[in-house]
Amino acid sequence: MASVLTLDNVNVDKKTVLVRVDINCPLHPVNKSFLDLSRIRAIVPTLNRLTSAKVVLLAHQSRPGKKDFTSTLGHSRELGRLLGRSVKWVDDLYGEKAMNAIEKLECGEILMLNNVRMYDEEINTKGDFNVHSETRLVQNLASVADVFVYDAFACAHRSTPSGVGFTHLIPCVAGELMKNEIVKLDLALDDPARPCIAVLGGIKVDDSILVADNMLRNDICDELWPTGGVANLLLELSGFKIGAVNHDFLVNEIGKNWHHTVETAKSLLSDFSDKIHLPVDVAANIEDNRVDLSVSELPIDAPLFDIGIQSIRNLSAAIKSAGTIHLNGPAGVFEVPDFAFGTIEMLNACAESKGYVVVGGGHTATLIAKHGLAHKMGHLSTGGGACLDYIAGKSLPAVASLEASAEAFTMNIARSVDQ
Repeated sequence: MASVLTLDNVNVDKKTVLVRVDINCPLHPVNKSFLDLSRIRAIVPTLNRLTSAKVVLLAHQSRPGKKDFTSTLGHSRELGRLLGRSVKWVDDLYGEKAMNAIEKLECGEILMLNNVRMYDEEINTKGDFNVHSETRLVQNLASVADVFVYDAFACAHRSTPSGVGFTHLIPCVAGELMKNEIVKLDLALDDPARPCIAVLGGIKVDDSILVADNMLRNDICDELWPTGGVANLLLELSGFKIGAVNHDFLVNEIGKNWHHTVETAKSLLSDFSDKIHLPVDVAANIEDNRVDLSVSELPIDAPLFDIGIQSIRNLSAAIKSAGTIHLNGPAGVFEVPDFAFGTIEMLNACAESKGYVVVGGGHTATLIAKHGLAHKMGHLSTGGGACLDYIAGKSLPAVASLEASAEAFTMNIARSVDQ
């Protein structure tokens, strides 16, 4: 595990504890009701460790400009229902109302502050830990807190004041969710049961190519099974003409990272051709109908929405015989019923596999929860982009912050917290 402090290393009894969580939830587009409480449930273990402390929650919901950008009032109510006790809320983040509410907290009480992304500093501050620490948000909250707990793995790949600004000001430790993410991901990365396969799909093609590069070059995985947009790109670079509509979609999705992504993908195909298993057939959307065809029949003037039937069989067999499976991204456009087959069969194979299955967050995690398969997976990550970055070998700002804080406070942690 990364060299970070956890709740086991600090005394929180009667202390004021700031907890950064990610409880960003899907909301109904009309009435804003909560459609999935998974992320709120995920922070309960950490809160159960803080019952003798004064707890202040920092959270966000969506971002400015989006329809689901709201206050965190509803989140406080839903959390209260899950905990079976009241969760206070204040329409403020670091101003007078927030400071007064924090001052009035009693041990065992929880206060949720308003959406951190409603404040310019959280959105617009750029720079290192020190720059973030100089914001009013951090300075004000650090002045009334004894400990900072980071429990927001899903946004651990973002550098923001509420995430990394407290690094050198107060002891920063990993919450239960954050600790579990690091332990479970490291287990599958450092010493995976063999054979280890990576099944990478979805539309975050540039991220997935970096993951594949890290996993193949560092001998983390033995085989790569691309699906979705990742498969379409690798098919094209292998000489198959995927059609203008599919090529243009990839160019638009990958954007400014197109050249680097293509060069990295070409290098992978050159260096690891024996380990990369491309689809042998695909499913095209022709006038809203699923049409399966062999890759030898390409190109076709229609969007490719799924891998084909034989490719699904091949992938399912590989999953069931693997010791470790890294799964990230759907196999196709699962929102359209005719093209959900590849994704559903892929998830069913993971559920039936005796191997250790690690699933990235995002749409894949939502689908698994919807089909009641979560308990059959080894680890269902709460993070999409964060999980991808972590298994791609990138340094996550939140993890770097925790490591830096551990180094700064380990020698005098008792004095810093117990005084």
